[in-house]
Amino acid sequence: MLAAERRDAIVAELVTSPAVRVTRLAEQFDVSEMTIRRDIDALEAAGALTRVHGGATRPQTLSAAEPGFSANTGRQREAKQQIALAASRLITPGMTISLTGGTTVYELAALLPDLGPLTVLTNSLPVADLLNGLAAQDRGRNLSVFLTGGERSPSEALVGPLATATVGLLNVDLCFMGVHGVDATAGITTPNLAEAETNRAFARQSARLVVLADSTKIGVVALAQIVDLAELECLVTAGDAVGPDQLADLVLHTTVLTPDTPTSKETHP
Repeated sequence: MLAAERRDAIVAELVTSPAVRVTRLAEQFDVSEMTIRRDIDALEAAGALTRVHGGATRPQTLSAAEPGFSANTGRQREAKQQIALAASRLITPGMTISLTGGTTVYELAALLPDLGPLTVLTNSLPVADLLNGLAAQDRGRNLSVFLTGGERSPSEALVGPLATATVGLLNVDLCFMGVHGVDATAGITTPNLAEAETNRAFARQSARLVVLADSTKIGVVALAQIVDLAELECLVTAGDAVGPDQLADLVLHTTVLTPDTPTSKETHP
């Protein structure tokens, strides 16, 4: 394999994984670790990645793009379903819960009819449509669903002053939040300022805040912070979403729950 082809492959790895390690890449491409380090140096100079101890991460620039709900629906679908199943173990019948926008949260919503009775507050139009549709099919009749008003965002969530005010009037046991970025230093972030404000209201009004994030969200930093990681009850992600170094950084701030975690009775470390 030519150096250019190997470097293209390294960049492709970072599309699906937030970080890569020198040792694994050396084994994968059957070259020395020194060769991989030279590749990483060249790619960093080109702005394609950021070199870190033991490997590389995606470029450390603010993520300003806000993909729409439909664009995200098919991405990491299996991982999102696994994350949703792990998150569902935190729910007990009789709870009042809130669901924000996001495709991983949408996957969790599909599981709710089997977990009720529940009271559900959401600002997600797709979630509200899904739950109302299930009720029409004689599923989900054990769910009481409340949809906030507000301005429609690219992620099909209702945000802005009206949504924020509505959320601020209601208290919930658990909030399940979909996010754009999760970072040990920057916390939970989004490129949408109005969504950040509405999601902060969701966080304030919940006794426990749970963030759902697949591997494409880990290590991403967007414009506006929603909350610090320390404010989370836990982060629910796929088992292979984070490397050992990133996991070590994250668990300093919050509990990390994966589909392989044997119990749902998680608390802060």
